[in-house]
Amino acid sequence: MELSIPLEKIFRLMPKQKKALQKLGLLTVENLLNHLPYRYENPADFKYINDLVSGENARIWGKVAKIDYKKTWKKKINIAYATIEDQTGKIKAVWFRQPYIAKMLQEGSHAIFSGKVGVRKGSLYIANPTYELIPVNIIPNFSKTPDMRLVPLYPSSTGISSLWMQKSIHKILAQGIMVSEFLPKKILEQYHLPDLNTSIRIVHMPKTASHAEVAKKRFAFENVFLVQLERMIQKEEIKKCKTSGMQNIESLAQEFERLLSFPLTKAQKRAIEDIMRDFQSGSPMNRLLEGDVGSGKTAVAACAAYIVAKNRLQAAYMAPTEILARQHFDGFCKLFGHSGIKIGLLTSSLTEKFPSKVNPHGSTHISRAQLLKWAKEGEFQILIGTHAVIQKKVVFKNLALAMVDEQHRFGVFQRSKLRKKENIEPHFLSMSATPIPRTLALAIYADLDLSVIDELPPGRKYIETKLVRHHDRNEIYKFIREKIVAGEQAFVICPRISKPDEKDTTKLEMKSVKEEYKKLKESIFPDFNISMIHGKLATKEKESVMRDFKDGKSQILVSTSVVEVGVDIPNATIMIIEGADRFGLAQLHQFRGRVGRGEKQSYCFLFPQKYSANIFRRLKALTEAKSGFELAEYDLQFRGAGELSGKSQSGISDIGMEALQNLKMVEAARFEAKNIIESKSIEKYPLLKQKISGLQSEPVHFE
Repeated sequence: MELSIPLEKIFRLMPKQKKALQKLGLLTVENLLNHLPYRYENPADFKYINDLVSGENARIWGKVAKIDYKKTWKKKINIAYATIEDQTGKIKAVWFRQPYIAKMLQEGSHAIFSGKVGVRKGSLYIANPTYELIPVNIIPNFSKTPDMRLVPLYPSSTGISSLWMQKSIHKILAQGIMVSEFLPKKILEQYHLPDLNTSIRIVHMPKTASHAEVAKKRFAFENVFLVQLERMIQKEEIKKCKTSGMQNIESLAQEFERLLSFPLTKAQKRAIEDIMRDFQSGSPMNRLLEGDVGSGKTAVAACAAYIVAKNRLQAAYMAPTEILARQHFDGFCKLFGHSGIKIGLLTSSLTEKFPSKVNPHGSTHISRAQLLKWAKEGEFQILIGTHAVIQKKVVFKNLALAMVDEQHRFGVFQRSKLRKKENIEPHFLSMSATPIPRTLALAIYADLDLSVIDELPPGRKYIETKLVRHHDRNEIYKFIREKIVAGEQAFVICPRISKPDEKDTTKLEMKSVKEEYKKLKESIFPDFNISMIHGKLATKEKESVMRDFKDGKSQILVSTSVVEVGVDIPNATIMIIEGADRFGLAQLHQFRGRVGRGEKQSYCFLFPQKYSANIFRRLKALTEAKSGFELAEYDLQFRGAGELSGKSQSGISDIGMEALQNLKMVEAARFEAKNIIESKSIEKYPLLKQKISGLQSEPVHFE
């Protein structure tokens, strides 16, 4: 059987199944064989319902026959209750103070339930069981037999079940399919990896957990190795490109430093030295500047832009939001006010130039057509904007430096568009305040050089972060009042803009900006000026709100995640995050970074909507981590690398992401890829070269 045969030629597929397979990217036999189980269930770990005994902790695999919620008669406690059934019988499951489960767990669905078995009025029940929905519409037979295999569970979609995939893959393997090995034999032997045919068979049909682990090890190594090799090839290709030459680089960097009103940290100076070496190398820079929130990445980027501008070349600076683009524009104008550098601002609704003819120290609005004309003629040395700077109409005369701030907010395709279309390749600098664990950086950023700013500016204090229980809320309000009376300001972050639909019980308790703004203004802090901001406001309204808050005209700003990155209000010392359990750790760390920008002690208060052991453990990590680097390592350990990098942009598969917790494996894959590139020996492995060619797209700056 050929690997390229479409699945619809082998299996009789219904329209819903075709649609589901297409959504999963499973079109051919090869696609299906490469669709690996996300985990396995061992039948020996489960019990039938009729075998359950009161007092034991048990796992059952059952169907939700009925589910609802109600309030208890005496204590008025909200409970969800369900009837679970398997081949042998039925049992009740009860969740106290979790009525939303009745909406999340649908009748007719199948799940694995784990919990303690209790007894009430002579009937068994499971109290507050954890559950995991299973994309299989049949309950396995857990009868103990000598040849009992593990049950593979596959990522699925509506219309295609995990069980369908399991049976279909078994049918294909039964026909004796053979695949060509592309990994070098010496690598397989060196790291004790099974060949591809063996790996495919045992990953889908393992007899034991150790069988499955051996196969997963091979696929994990393979995935990281291929990404490394692909990115290293791209890096070599970029090195061959020409770039704009620059003069007086070191003296201009010293000149820039004299423009600053504060001293650079040692880490900032190291990053600037890295960039200067790149400018002098004759090859395009391809560098990731990584630093914690408030560490001073923008100053390093400004230095790079200054050197380019003073060489009569152009620099583009792309930010993810209008608020952040505006802030950078104002900051650059203030810093370069007397340097003769012309700066443009371009967003979907803003077009400005600096300096203004009327006011040499201020900016002025110009037409979009005029701004585009001046960018094309080289009139602007620096153009700052949002994704608007990568539109087709934006053409540069001599773009020498492209910079992307908060690079994780842009897709690879968007970032690649900042490259010049001609033969002269711009230097590329991407920045991220989402610290990256070492294994992730080694695996994903093989084509990038890395500079790390690992210290805060002098005078900055670590932000005190506290997890607040509901009954302590009034004490926190009292503390905030004292700080605001003392002249400080506060942010309040909410997950939603408006109050959710009352029918949606899963979101009823979620705080909204509009409701919280009204409550704080009318009931909690009626004597303070309170403002609100969210994504649905017009650009001018957002600018007005932010300007008033920055100028101290309002003391409290209630906001959605629109202020997640880059907003710099030195007088804001308090960050309140409502529904903290609704946000990821990296996002929470970004929110926290909006305060602590000055010399005053700052505070971050986390108000979860609900509690669980995992939520508590995760939020507790935020209170204990002093830096984003500590937090990133925690996220990698407990939540997976996909939370940090975005799997759709990294090129790393789910199984490759699991490998990132194994530093030795990542280093080994990197070593072997580097060895092939440096020895120029890829021609010796035609199947490997063919595999890489299938993976490669246009060579771009990957961050």
